[in-house]
Amino acid sequence: MKQQEFFSSRWAMLIATLGIAVGTGNIWRFSRVVAQNGGGSFLIPWVIFLLIWSVPLIIAEFALGKSSRMGPVGAITKIAGNKFGWMGAWIVFVSTAIMFYYSVVTGWCVRYFFSVISGDLFNTSEHLIYWNEFSSGYQPLLFHFISMLFAAFVIIRGVTNGIEKMTKVMVPALLIILFILFIRAITLPNAIEGIKYFFTPDIDVVLDYKVWLNALTQNAWDTGAGWGLILAYAIYMKKREDISLNAALIGFGNNSVSLLAGITIFSTVFALSSSDAINQISQSGPANTGLTFVYLPLLFTKLTESYLVNIVFASMFFIALVFAAFTSLISMVELSTRTMIDFGFKRQNAIVLIALLGFIFGIPSALDLKFLTNQDWVWGLGLILSGAFISFSIIKYGVNKFRTEIINGYGSDVKIGKWYNFVIGILVPIQVVVLISWWFISSIGWDAEWWNPFHSENIGTVIFQWVIILILFIGLNKFLVNHTLKSDLT
Repeated sequence: MKQQEFFSSRWAMLIATLGIAVGTGNIWRFSRVVAQNGGGSFLIPWVIFLLIWSVPLIIAEFALGKSSRMGPVGAITKIAGNKFGWMGAWIVFVSTAIMFYYSVVTGWCVRYFFSVISGDLFNTSEHLIYWNEFSSGYQPLLFHFISMLFAAFVIIRGVTNGIEKMTKVMVPALLIILFILFIRAITLPNAIEGIKYFFTPDIDVVLDYKVWLNALTQNAWDTGAGWGLILAYAIYMKKREDISLNAALIGFGNNSVSLLAGITIFSTVFALSSSDAINQISQSGPANTGLTFVYLPLLFTKLTESYLVNIVFASMFFIALVFAAFTSLISMVELSTRTMIDFGFKRQNAIVLIALLGFIFGIPSALDLKFLTNQDWVWGLGLILSGAFISFSIIKYGVNKFRTEIINGYGSDVKIGKWYNFVIGILVPIQVVVLISWWFISSIGWDAEWWNPFHSENIGTVIFQWVIILILFIGLNKFLVNHTLKSDLT
């Protein structure tokens, strides 16, 4: 099947891909994970994993998408062989499972934006009660539906008229808003205390396996590495587009946005709250929502003495969060849609099916925060296996051959050296084995009910759900591969 549609320019492709990476993971997830993992202590493994996990995998995804012109199932099959198409199916499923509850989180952002501009959020002094009343009702379901509907509307318009036009507006606007908020935050009195917390490490915390596990998971969340999302957008790259330079810009640009958001949030928190702020914001609210949806709204009411100015800054923050959420959600819907197209569906039919399934399977997360917490835990960690499968497929193909023929092939401006062979062929697999083994051993040693598959956040629930999906896809491998490759020939 000949590729018919492409991003109109390199700039458009970069902006769209940066939209994948820059999402609520940079604001909603990053800030609370930092607060829960020792502030500056967390940044050390987080930066390390950017270099030895995220950037190499982003390079791999760009190369796989551009060379195969297919989603993860077809791309992995072409490079690793027909026996391993199930690995591509796993990559798609993990991102789709995240999409189910990510749409719910996107809906939260939309709801809070409207709450700010209406003044409703500023008419309460009990923001935890406000959040609990909202999250325990049926409103999250309505806004989840709105989020899926809007994402489907963008995708159905295609790459240039849908994804490209929307991200060209949302991503630059998001970056400008974050920069304005950053300037305001660092000029607040006592903001320096927040910056100190954000950048000061504690060696005891650095040696905790959970910090490293969370750092790798957050890096995957931050950058989109291993999701298959960048692979899906790379399908629409022109042949002359460079891979390695684009990957570096996405990886470092995205983490720079996370640092910008982190400095902004922690400066604000320390400037306007008590010394016990970190304990409060890392624990307030179910599903780790305390910082963004409970504590920050309270802080915005104290930002200045002007009610109107406070509403303006709060509106800017939540519209930035909405833009961040939608640019990432759109890419998740596109990945699932592209997989169905590879399977023989027409785009319109695929989008209707994905939007419907996305809404239905997101309902449990919209109605039950414990379920959402469980899914975030299980499939956030599932990204580690996704990265492992991408690495495996490249090793199966031949790492040096992949580097010289595909990464450094036609259109390459910057040639990747032999260091890539070591990182993707040896270092990425070692990271997977060490982190998962460390996690397993530590969990069994300290968690009496580590085996229980019905706990929200333990090893038992991860193994239980992973095994079900892996058995299903391995069993369906021949069916998946045959139908995907058949559509590629038509």
